[in-house]
Amino acid sequence: MEWWKTATIYQIYPRSFQDSNGDGIGDLNGIKSRLYYLKDLGVDCLWLSPFYKSPMKDFGYDVADYCSVDPMFGSLKDFDGLLGEAHKLGLKLVVDLVPNHTSDQHQWFKESRSSRDNPKRDWYVWRDPKPDGSPPNNWMAYFGGPSWTLDAKTGQYYLHQFLPEQPDLNWRNPEVREAIYEAMRFWLRKGVDGFRIDVIWLLVEDGKFRDEPPNPNWKEGEVDRFRHLHPYQEDQPETREIVQEMRAVLEEFEGNRVMVGEIYLPYDQLMPYYGTLERPGCHLPFNFHLMFRGMSNWTAENLRGIVEEYETNLPAFATPNWVLGNHDQHRLATRIGEAQARVAATLLFTLRGSPTWYYGDEIGMTDGPIPPEKVQDPAALRQKGSAGEHGLDPGRDPERTPMQWTPHAYAGFSTREPWLPVNPNYLERNVEAQDANSESMLTLVRTLLVVRKESKALLEGDYQTYKAPDGVFAYLRGGEVLVALNFSPEAKAMNLPQGEILLSSFLDRYGAVKDRLELRPNEAVILQL
Repeated sequence: MEWWKTATIYQIYPRSFQDSNGDGIGDLNGIKSRLYYLKDLGVDCLWLSPFYKSPMKDFGYDVADYCSVDPMFGSLKDFDGLLGEAHKLGLKLVVDLVPNHTSDQHQWFKESRSSRDNPKRDWYVWRDPKPDGSPPNNWMAYFGGPSWTLDAKTGQYYLHQFLPEQPDLNWRNPEVREAIYEAMRFWLRKGVDGFRIDVIWLLVEDGKFRDEPPNPNWKEGEVDRFRHLHPYQEDQPETREIVQEMRAVLEEFEGNRVMVGEIYLPYDQLMPYYGTLERPGCHLPFNFHLMFRGMSNWTAENLRGIVEEYETNLPAFATPNWVLGNHDQHRLATRIGEAQARVAATLLFTLRGSPTWYYGDEIGMTDGPIPPEKVQDPAALRQKGSAGEHGLDPGRDPERTPMQWTPHAYAGFSTREPWLPVNPNYLERNVEAQDANSESMLTLVRTLLVVRKESKALLEGDYQTYKAPDGVFAYLRGGEVLVALNFSPEAKAMNLPQGEILLSSFLDRYGAVKDRLELRPNEAVILQL
């Protein structure tokens, strides 16, 4: 079986994982120094958020050179060292690819904006103003304001779905496609095990540039982008063809390289990104429904419906995947509480397919408080929202605070003040403290990953919902492992055949169970039937 079909993927935000040179910013050598921790944790694959050369207007998601390392993070030699050491330890390494847009400091864009007749003019999306000089249409950017910025020198607007400093590439241009594919080959030749591809569903826009219809559910204070529905700015049919071309690039290389796609879409629009058996697409189009539909209504009944819907809609050849957190969403323990975070971890690591885990969630890290003068997130700084001066509560900074390794200065992340404040709870909530606690969240995640790897049913077995009382979500894996998750603050009981407890989320009971399983409030249990 291909490794990625059951792999646990661990996302690292390089700025915040480990600083090796005392500048307050995490780097590649810092990540390398923590590889033994990750191996011991039990994950299979590391995913690194961008580390490419960048002006850092969006902390690396504004790429100025796809085939380089920003000096802030180290060098290409440092990357080679990290990759080599990861592979020695049996860890796979996946890197971010940001193909929708570049930095405005990328050489391609500098040439494109230099004149209307420059050979790279059509590498980006340029349009004439309306007769009154206004933008070509009503499209809005994710980070606030129109998706268009006027270039005074050439008299045309360029498209950017995020910051004005992040101009969108024109994916209808075959030269652009080949340039990005060659950048992919650069990293694949180095030996990376694949890519997580940023905002892959946004690559192509409507060729007629039609206005988008209003969103009847938009409320004052919400992000500008959500003022409209997006039939023309997102998920165009040509995008899925490009995904299949990207998959073909990966197939040029041995080693089962993987493509993970960032796609925020309903299931009926998500599934086509898998492609077909004849023309395969994304190996793992990210399934974010636990994070959004799930955490907005964290109940057994809602989650059961989400899982059943996903399992029903998946193509027969497709590998499922599940996500509970990332660098753009508030922390798991902040959103559903510490007690249910343990239940959520049990859910993630026992569902079918490949789970993705966000750094620090294994110690129950929570959103860090960010004083207004310390806000870094460009989305927060650009928009005024319901949270006040900086808006967006305050953007994505709280979930990006430094990893909490020890109870010592700066949580063991750095020897100087970090780029974002360390969460004050690091004094109690850190790896060192939880490593010594046999019932900690860290111990739970490590144990879950051991149980997962030692059970063929959990790795490869099918999924079947199991009858359970209100407030409990239960399912069978491979017909022989039962997972029972109590989402309520009350004790619950359920009937079942005789079995043996492999793991309780409280890490305090094992052994045989006959006929009836008693679940404590907020407890998850894995049983071998």
